[in-house]
Amino acid sequence: MEKAEIPGKTIYRLSIYHRCLRRLDENQIETVSSSTLAKAAGVNPAQLRRDLGYLGTFGTRGLGYPVSELSEAIREVLGRENLQPVIMVGVGNLGAALLRYDGFQKEGFEVVAAFDAVPEAVVLRGIDVPVHDVDQMPAFVASNNIKLAVLAVPAAQAQEVSNELVDAGVQGILSFSPTVLQVPDSVTVNSVDLALELEQVSFFVKKDGKGNTPKPVKG
Repeated sequence: MEKAEIPGKTIYRLSIYHRCLRRLDENQIETVSSSTLAKAAGVNPAQLRRDLGYLGTFGTRGLGYPVSELSEAIREVLGRENLQPVIMVGVGNLGAALLRYDGFQKEGFEVVAAFDAVPEAVVLRGIDVPVHDVDQMPAFVASNNIKLAVLAVPAAQAQEVSNELVDAGVQGILSFSPTVLQVPDSVTVNSVDLALELEQVSFFVKKDGKGNTPKPVKG
């Protein structure tokens, strides 16, 4: 099935289902019910069944879904039969931390190169991924058919860098830069604003017993 036929939000949820199924498989669980998988993924069973309907017919009433078979089907739809190459642009404190994160490869992605305005300084920080000057980025993307990039540059440079990535052939950008990127409709951008995420979490922080929000600690 062509991925273009599947709505973007469904693709996102399929990724979550795939992660849950991998955990079940690692624990040698062979079948899982729709209600259990839906709960693990944070959706309702009806939504789960609609999403999995894009994959064809899976599961047996009363027995559940075969974990390994369903995981493989989702993996094929997501294009994860092989590790997908990704580049990192911007290797400051956040970019360096992301490069040390081993979860990318577990989910089917391999950061094959990083780019920074001062690559020699990055190398001294013990980064294992090859680090190149940002000027070499467009040529690297084009010659290695890179379609995915992680962006961790300052907001002032983010749009210019994303333009270069798109012009070189990148089709998907995961941006940690605190700004809204303007890209063609054919390019997908997922933005992670850490301050905004923290703000949303803080909304649910429990108030004290008197109904007041705890006062900030003075430094």
